[in-house]
Amino acid sequence: MRTVERFTERVIHIIQRIPSGKVMAYGQIAKCAGSPRGARQVVRILHSMSTNYQLPWHRVINSKGEIGIKSEEGFINQKMMLEEEGIKFSATNRIDLDKYRFNPDDREIAEQE
Repeated sequence: MRTVERFTERVIHIIQRIPSGKVMAYGQIAKCAGSPRGARQVVRILHSMSTNYQLPWHRVINSKGEIGIKSEEGFINQKMMLEEEGIKFSATNRIDLDKYRFNPDDREIAEQE
């Protein structure tokens, strides 16, 4: 299997396992999937494959604990979905990553192997 396809499969697997009430950052997902510099590829995968794979795209945020969507409608939609799962935002619309970050262990990632 080609490396790009393998990375894509791993990213999908990781995102599918983010539990309700938890989040992961684009770069964190890329690192777990084996490409520490692959955050932009994670964005591409989310954009192009969320519907087909029913990915919980709303649980993926940036490394500052912020929603990365630029449109107001998209931002509000993602924030509402996260709040419905119990995630609290600060006054500056940040998520406390120490509290809400999902850290899959190597066994969870290896389950797809």
